[in-house]
Amino acid sequence: MSLLQPVRRARHRALWLQEALALEPDAEAVEPLSGAHRADICIVGGGYTGMWTAYQIKKRDPSVDVMLIEADICGGGASGRNGGFVTSWWAKLGSLIDKYGEAEGMRLAQASADGVEAIGQFCLDYGIDADFQPAGIIHAATSRPQIGSWDRAVQLTRDRGLDLFTELTPEETARRTGSPVHLGGVWERIGARVQPALLARGMRRVIIDQGVRVWEKTPATEIVRGRPPVVRTADAAIVADKVVLATNAWMASLPEIRRAVLPMSSDMVATAPMPERLAEIGWTGNECVGDAHMMVHYYRATRDGRIAFGKGGCSHAYLGQITQRFEDPGRRVDRTEQSFRRIYPHLRDVPITHTWTGPIDRSETNSLFFGHLDQNPDIIYGVGYSGTGVGPSYVGGQVLASTALERNDEWQQSPINRGPRSLYPYDPIRYFGGNIVRTAVLQQEADLNADRPSSGLVEFLVGFAPSGLRTSPPPREV
Repeated sequence: MSLLQPVRRARHRALWLQEALALEPDAEAVEPLSGAHRADICIVGGGYTGMWTAYQIKKRDPSVDVMLIEADICGGGASGRNGGFVTSWWAKLGSLIDKYGEAEGMRLAQASADGVEAIGQFCLDYGIDADFQPAGIIHAATSRPQIGSWDRAVQLTRDRGLDLFTELTPEETARRTGSPVHLGGVWERIGARVQPALLARGMRRVIIDQGVRVWEKTPATEIVRGRPPVVRTADAAIVADKVVLATNAWMASLPEIRRAVLPMSSDMVATAPMPERLAEIGWTGNECVGDAHMMVHYYRATRDGRIAFGKGGCSHAYLGQITQRFEDPGRRVDRTEQSFRRIYPHLRDVPITHTWTGPIDRSETNSLFFGHLDQNPDIIYGVGYSGTGVGPSYVGGQVLASTALERNDEWQQSPINRGPRSLYPYDPIRYFGGNIVRTAVLQQEADLNADRPSSGLVEFLVGFAPSGLRTSPPPREV
């Protein structure tokens, strides 16, 4: 038996969810599940991973009875409030090869790129107007030491005959991103922006049309680890042949996941609409932009001419428990706004109209993984997206669907489906040590931005940051 932690709602919905729910005025008027039920597969979590899993199961075998339960509404968690970056893993090719070998690393990177295209095609096929714009990603430097942080990814792909990245001069980077603070960059052509909540709500419609039984406002409270397993809620019990756990950072309270995933905050702000100012500064493309700070900045324009700007990693959870501070940014949002004003100083007069936050499921290696709880073949999970989940969740759906259906194919047999590869220290060392390291990382960030060296102590402490963050990561879609 495993108790699941409660899901708390933010006092204010993210901008994306406000826009999506304005088109569905009755979306939150849903009744929770009650009574006893039976299903072939029960999916816990109505975000991208859970819904792509349901979609892929129905594509593979329409006769399978799938039930999906969600604590809030579908898209109410990370899938409805992220930055809207649809990215591939080409920028992570080096770490994929290091972890899984040449052949599997290349296969996973190509599959993630195929997933970007598949999401766009999904929107076309099902008439989902989610502002999917396949304009690519600009990896930019906002301080001098970040220049060239993309070199390994560029070289590895070119060595394999792939033309995926285009280096930009400082002038080109500044022009395409609308900011002279960008000192250089590289454009990755595989990538897109999307309105994430509109995508999530569209996915909900599609899987319901496929025959998936979707129950919202139905938080799972307990998993009984039998064969078959049982999912319990406040008013219902579901017996299923297979249970798929797709609850993102909320999974971190489970014993098998606690040391493998650290819930961390990612905070976002959005400006008032200003299409004429975007045209004035030259940001007229649809590219997403991110820098190489360890606590990454990620930003993109919106369909109505706003800038949505985020910053990751400014707080983390003790014992994997996600408290209300992960749902309401409070004073943390000041740091995010300050970063926005630094990168776009000529927009200092533009007001911030929306702020929101939420936890991401940061793994120690900055990579997602899949597995079974307590080696029980009937309880499956996927977690560890580390803020890069919009595009890779399509891959996650394929892994989990094949595993739930016992297909014994390249997805079920992939080494990515063998549990975590690295663990954090035990709490309280992780929590209190992490706070010290976070302070050092923020000081290093300030030093980089001021073009001054950091102290030896700061550099020493930064060396204790998670391994997946110490290698100049690409922009994250948190």
